[in-house]
Amino acid sequence: MRLGLGVGFQAGLAQGPRRAGPDAGQTRPRAADGLGPDGGGHVLERLRAVIAARARERPPGSYTVDLLDHGTVKISQKVGEEAVEVVVAANAEGRDRLASESADLLYHLLVLLQSTGVPADDVWRELARRAR
Repeated sequence: MRLGLGVGFQAGLAQGPRRAGPDAGQTRPRAADGLGPDGGGHVLERLRAVIAARARERPPGSYTVDLLDHGTVKISQKVGEEAVEVVVAANAEGRDRLASESADLLYHLLVLLQSTGVPADDVWRELARRAR
């Protein structure tokens, strides 16, 4: 599924995640993958911001606006469908499909948070608390 969000990602070199093993502690440069030192966390925040902008600005033809207009029940159904597709991909469809379906799930989850008024920051804080 293409979400048509129009989110551009920076290219160029950035520091990647830390390596495990004999060269632990060193970072791996990333070339033009658009991620960055946080391994992609900022991508979720940028996506959240795009979703919030769509909710405010209501551009015609926006898939996000269409979902929001259908309400929390419909968005929740989409989250459930995408979760099932992630499970199927993980067990039978390979890495590329799993990555694609995971992106769909994360997008729909962020739309659900927008719809219910739950700030994504609350989720990020909870994840940080659990990571301690």
